[in-house]
Amino acid sequence: MSGGVDSSVAAWLLKEQGWEVIGVTMKLWPQDCMTRAEDKCCGPQAIADARNVANTLGIPHYVIDEAVPFERLVIDYFADEYRAGRTPNPCVMCNEKLKFGNLWDKATALGATYIATGHYASVEHPSDGVDGEPVLRKGLDPRKDQSYFLFSLRREQLSRALFPLGSLTKDEIRDIARKLGLKVADKEDSQEICFVPGKDYKAFLKDRFQDRGETFQPGGFYDLQGNHLGTHDGIEFFTIGQRKGLPGGGGAPRYVIDIDAGSGRVILGGEEDLLCEEFTINRTTWHGVPPTVSRTVLVKVRHGHTGDLADVTAGDNDTALVRPLEALRAVTPGQAAVFYDGDQVIGGGWIASRTVRTVNPRAAQESLPPTQGPASA
Repeated sequence: MSGGVDSSVAAWLLKEQGWEVIGVTMKLWPQDCMTRAEDKCCGPQAIADARNVANTLGIPHYVIDEAVPFERLVIDYFADEYRAGRTPNPCVMCNEKLKFGNLWDKATALGATYIATGHYASVEHPSDGVDGEPVLRKGLDPRKDQSYFLFSLRREQLSRALFPLGSLTKDEIRDIARKLGLKVADKEDSQEICFVPGKDYKAFLKDRFQDRGETFQPGGFYDLQGNHLGTHDGIEFFTIGQRKGLPGGGGAPRYVIDIDAGSGRVILGGEEDLLCEEFTINRTTWHGVPPTVSRTVLVKVRHGHTGDLADVTAGDNDTALVRPLEALRAVTPGQAAVFYDGDQVIGGGWIASRTVRTVNPRAAQESLPPTQGPASA
């Protein structure tokens, strides 16, 4: 229970269905950092809200301290990905490693059989006595569907997961909360990463790197022909497809096409240079039999992406090759690519490398001249 309306209504729905429900809130910040988390999910106010809801519903409530593993498995991952020139997705990692990972041991100690959350998704379990795969599906409300963030859950994790909100819309959930008299009925949804105050990534990463004895990685801006266009203060400030914060030129808009952490180069190009013909993924999770022969599926390359058709072929060592039927814009290393058959999640993985329509930026960098001037810092 995060203290929001979704997990609160999820708890009530389960109780109405006859389940014995236990409310659990994870405390994700050390005590000396709790003021920073005041307005965040699982911060002090969120814990108080969750406790109040549990009291209203008549269920026990526990607070579990997960600050140390959260820092190691989610926050360090977040910082490391930016240092590597990739764009992280901490919500996927938190679901896999904490909510349906570490939390299971605590749930078992409390006598629980399943872990339920307020995610907008659904999971179908095989009937008793049938050995089959649990099926992960999209939530009914397309505006709120969160199945993308759950793709990496393994079979054993999905088999003990419940998502009571999968068949409801956000408006219906708020109506239920109002009828129950829950104080969180009209509480605003969190629209940002829970551990980054005010969406200030630069300040957060600066503090994190200082704690680890690290600094930003400055370098230079280059175009696809190898021309030096200016300098920047750190590759960590950029992501594929970004337009803001780039050197101007008075001509066509420029976008970040690629980031090379090794040299500190940020490669810029036009919008057409963002179009991706194919890409590879690693650390792939399949729900069902991996497609060793090319299979046409719907692929989402970011949470806000509605999805496009692509041919996907599973490779060796948990990799896969993805060829969109029409070139995709701004396919970003570090983000998740999730595959769907209708509303069913059939697998996904982490974008590792890609080939853009105009030129492969990695190949272009190999021919670039040595970085000159301040860009070599």
